[in-house]
Amino acid sequence: MGHRNWSKRTQAVHGGTRRSAYGEMSEALFLTQGFAYPTAEAAEARFRHAGKDEFIYARYGNPTVAMLQDRIAALEGAEAAFATASGMAAVNGALMALVKGGDRVVAARALFGSCLYILEEILPRFGVEVVFVDGTDLDQWRAAIIPGTAVVFFETVSNPTLEVIDAAAVVAIAHGAGAKVVVDNVFVTPVFSRAIEQGADLVVYSATKHIDGQGRCLGGLILGREADIHGPVETYMKHTGGAMSPFNAWVMLKGLETLELRVRAQAAGARAVADALVPHPRLSQLIYPGLPGDPGYPQFPEGGTVLSIEVEGGQEGAFRLLNALEIWQISNNLGDAKSIATHPATTTHQRLPADRQAALGITPGLIRLSVGLEDPVDLIADLSAALDLL
Repeated sequence: MGHRNWSKRTQAVHGGTRRSAYGEMSEALFLTQGFAYPTAEAAEARFRHAGKDEFIYARYGNPTVAMLQDRIAALEGAEAAFATASGMAAVNGALMALVKGGDRVVAARALFGSCLYILEEILPRFGVEVVFVDGTDLDQWRAAIIPGTAVVFFETVSNPTLEVIDAAAVVAIAHGAGAKVVVDNVFVTPVFSRAIEQGADLVVYSATKHIDGQGRCLGGLILGREADIHGPVETYMKHTGGAMSPFNAWVMLKGLETLELRVRAQAAGARAVADALVPHPRLSQLIYPGLPGDPGYPQFPEGGTVLSIEVEGGQEGAFRLLNALEIWQISNNLGDAKSIATHPATTTHQRLPADRQAALGITPGLIRLSVGLEDPVDLIADLSAALDLL
């Protein structure tokens, strides 16, 4: 079930639905790891070529997981999707499925800490050359993406400094050199995404973030063309075991039903918080792509649900603010219905030495703020009261 002419909001509720003979309204949860065959010949035939609604083993596919995959693909405008155990399983799977020893990968240097670990530590172990560039500098992309480059990787909006990359321009450079493009789209969300339209070959999400949106389950998604998803990606994932559990897929399906309502409300809240904090004397920096003066505004005027602030007093000042907050929760997740404050230098990016953090703009006073579904008036009052203590 799925119609390409439906709006995103309708696709998020109905796309990919499979109903059993019972005609249930809520998607069925198939908690099974294996499937039975009527005959030995049927088992042989399915292993040779499984049809769309024929399943072999939950590591390969499951009816509940298939509904999630079809629904998110319809929502994103992709031909196919593969659901993974976590967002990092999606990043790892997308990259490992496309490269081999001797290949060259070009990536933006402003990335989530675990993404940097895969690129800096894992891929080079297998003879993959990885080159980093300033993601906002198209000349650096042009110089680095030489013929023979296999993959280009970047976060459309970087974590946590919210650099917005001109995705369409980088895709054009990459495709001109014969490289495939993998984008981590978590900050943009499927609601605001134009990644497939802009030419990305594979799009990855941490479904743990906005898609679940309520702090319950881990999950990831890889989306793209049929040939890539049901070719190298599916082959790599099903043999290495990074598949999503049926229960988590069911939770994500429920999350998709309210995704657009939640994300648009959170983005509006983030803009309200940013507007309120722009003139605050205790802030040395405020980053939010949804503000017209932000460098990322031309590419991402919707702004998203996350902003970052830099407070006076370095780490001491940041900790004083965090410890004074009442509504905002100190955690390292984002995209949750509850507003979250994160200190990247000591949590998500703590593995990086100080000079690397500084080069990425991750200062001791930087705090990432993920806006939830609370009343923005309350969030602003909570932040303002904490800032007044600095």
